[in-house]
Amino acid sequence: MTIVCTGSIAFDYLMTFPGYFRDHILPERIQSLSLSFLVDSMVRQKGGTAPNIAYTLALLGEHPVVMGTVGEDFEDYRAWLNSKGVNTDYIKVIPGEYTASFFANTDLANVQISSFYTGAMAHAKELSIRDLASVDTDLVVISPNDPMAMQIYAEECTQLNIPYLYDPSQQVVRIDPEKLRQGVESAYSLFLNDYEFQLLQKHTGLSLEDILSKVKFLVITCGEQGSTIYTGSEIYPIKVIPPEKIVDPTGVGDAFRGGFLRGYHLGFEWQTCGQMGALAATYCLEQSGTQNHRFSRVEFVSRYRKHFEDHGVLDVLLENS
Repeated sequence: MTIVCTGSIAFDYLMTFPGYFRDHILPERIQSLSLSFLVDSMVRQKGGTAPNIAYTLALLGEHPVVMGTVGEDFEDYRAWLNSKGVNTDYIKVIPGEYTASFFANTDLANVQISSFYTGAMAHAKELSIRDLASVDTDLVVISPNDPMAMQIYAEECTQLNIPYLYDPSQQVVRIDPEKLRQGVESAYSLFLNDYEFQLLQKHTGLSLEDILSKVKFLVITCGEQGSTIYTGSEIYPIKVIPPEKIVDPTGVGDAFRGGFLRGYHLGFEWQTCGQMGALAATYCLEQSGTQNHRFSRVEFVSRYRKHFEDHGVLDVLLENS
């Protein structure tokens, strides 16, 4: 059975600012905000929510499928994903377009100011979950993408009786509130960070209790405060794993999702799934970029066991590693 990751596919342009944004924002002049930051560095990285999640899944032995739209500049990126064990057969090149681009500027407090250029992602709504008929799909991840595409995929998954993990994240503010509500109510599971979860509640009118009555599980990530898994009446707090160094927070949430979903797909207990997500997130935090963290499964299990007891459950990750 296969996990299909839908969502943005992009190049990330990551910049670092050698100061604090807060020192240059005048609250009394917020209505006429006009700022330009001279950055120390910029790198171009492979990114996008769908391949970011799929990358960590593949590191842990999964063989995920990515579905999305890209520009004519994608072929090197495709070769990279294929080399890591990610199926790119359902990534469509849009002639005459550039792959979507994410521009992020990070200050010394790891606060980010970012922008996103849609590019070829605007054509994602032309794809269909029905295109995956030959894939033995048991879960579709609907992560940030063209808003109409996200709506279509959720509706098609419901019609086809395919469970989907709804991860609207930053698109909470762009999706029509009624469609957002429908996406949540028909979802198998829901993933958000704590701020996005508050926005989602505001836009949909759904309470925590309303959501838990609809989805099998809900995961809310809270940065350095860890994360919380809600499933039925049970609540599982997940602590972060201290990083050896903090380099770049970009993509940490996607890595968490990849680690979590690998554990979930293997049938692990909720606490173990969350802790796998936490460790994958830490690996990402220790590197610049969203797909530059690397580990063997032996290394992953060894580091996990320095922080948590798994009673041998993770041995399955070591098979054929």
